[in-house]
Amino acid sequence: MDFLHLSDHFKIFRDVPGLDALATVLIYLVLAKAADIFIDKILKRLAGLTKFSFDDRLISFIHGPVFWTVALIGILHGLILLDLRSPWDNILPLAVKSLILFVWWIAAIRIVNWLSDRSFPIAAKTGDAGRDVFLLFKNIIRVAAVIIGILWMLAIWNVNLTPLFASAGIAGIAVALAAKDTLANFFGGISIMVDKPFKIGDYIILDSKERGEVMDIGIRSTRIKTRDDVLITIPNSILANSKIINESAPVPRFRIRIPVGVAYGSDPKKVDNILVDIARSNSMVSKDPEPRARLRAFGDSSIDFELLCWVEDPRNKGLATHQLMNTIYKAFEKEAISIPFPQRDVHLISADTD
Repeated sequence: MDFLHLSDHFKIFRDVPGLDALATVLIYLVLAKAADIFIDKILKRLAGLTKFSFDDRLISFIHGPVFWTVALIGILHGLILLDLRSPWDNILPLAVKSLILFVWWIAAIRIVNWLSDRSFPIAAKTGDAGRDVFLLFKNIIRVAAVIIGILWMLAIWNVNLTPLFASAGIAGIAVALAAKDTLANFFGGISIMVDKPFKIGDYIILDSKERGEVMDIGIRSTRIKTRDDVLITIPNSILANSKIINESAPVPRFRIRIPVGVAYGSDPKKVDNILVDIARSNSMVSKDPEPRARLRAFGDSSIDFELLCWVEDPRNKGLATHQLMNTIYKAFEKEAISIPFPQRDVHLISADTD
């Protein structure tokens, strides 16, 4: 008799409106707390045993979203069990789904920010261009995350996205046509960053024969300073498709050649020794590789030699050449070695006249 009476009490509880929905929500809350404890007590300890910190940070980022996702799914399940009237039977479940999306949306943005903060010092080592490109991509990813989140939210609320996509496509085409040169320079800067034909501080020679030091590599353009202290700005789209001579690569030292002509009758061995000794005594000339002199040709008026040596810094090319040529001239004058110049003998022959 008592058992029958107890079963009647349970039947009364089952007939209470919303009780099954409440029980479902409570069960999911227990599951959410269990997942929270599992992540906090087990996964975090396992992650702490590894040598890298990426897994620890990742677990800390998804810890909260996992808890709230399980709890919100319980609320969603409870709403389905309730016999709600219109329009709440549609609005409340969609609102819960939106909250779930929002929780993971924030977590994704936090993960992106953390990864970008870890990667920024690496990108900054590549120079201003690397930093600018990195920040640009970081902002692009942020904007993409926001746009994807908004579109997903609209899809949850059954908003027709076809007109929006059509308008975005037309706007994208218009922007691409208007910013054609800017985009070309941007992708030219990306190709320079990837190929690395030169870096800041290198001495390069352009197709147009300008020579100078690379001062800045930007997203849109690259700047070089000539030996006349003139700053030249070249769009990256042009630079990426041009022939570039890098005097500072693959090694920073630069080879200089000084042609020297001596008169016929001079001792070639003596000339050779004088040229090499002058190069060795110059402080700007590199000791390794050793300077050398070569006999190149028998000219119309002279025996043509060439002094070959290296300077440690390409910017010293002009000054080192100036010093070497001055010293060579004085040494030849001292050793009575003449430097001939082209000359022509003209013989006048008088013709006998009747």
